[in-house]
Amino acid sequence: MVYKKVTLIGQSSESFEDAVDDAIDRAEETLENLMWVEVQSQGVELASVEGREYQAEVVVAFEVLESEEIS
Repeated sequence: MVYKKVTLIGQSSESFEDAVDDAIDRAEETLENLMWVEVQSQGVELASVEGREYQAEVVVAFEVLESEEIS
């Protein structure tokens, strides 16, 4: 099997967990064959938003199907 990883950044005004869920939800909507998710970092944006914006950088891995593999 061959896997590909992509980095996504989820956002939430509520919590880091919701920010991670935001990224996973987007991945599930746009990618197939998801296998795992790794949380890389977390941060809070203060400057350009009212209140706080929680951000989570995640790496999602998905299986590359045979027809998509590069030869």
